[in-house]
Amino acid sequence: MQMATGKTIFQRIIDREIPAEIVYEDERCLAFRDITPQAPTHVLVIPKQLIPSLADATDADSELLGHLLTAARKVAVQLGLTNGYRTVLNCGRDGGQSVDHLHIHVLGGRPMSWPPG
Repeated sequence: MQMATGKTIFQRIIDREIPAEIVYEDERCLAFRDITPQAPTHVLVIPKQLIPSLADATDADSELLGHLLTAARKVAVQLGLTNGYRTVLNCGRDGGQSVDHLHIHVLGGRPMSWPPG
């Protein structure tokens, strides 16, 4: 979802233009609670650099992509997801992506079923 300003809702959260319950932040990424959680714990980890989707990432983004997964692990530990958790990265409309800003879902706090959708 892109706003009239040209910014995605996630960029507006990064820029502190709209509130979010931030649970983790460093120089390269931000993690906040999803406003429509699909599990007791549902956090989104987003890069501060705009990459619209995984399909738009390049080899030059490899280090940042690894950093996002490390941040997802740190968030899971911080939030006490000791029994396990799921990370999900949707890509494109058919993949379930609804905001054109790459993001990793961290879901936990209940057993996850398979297949997911």
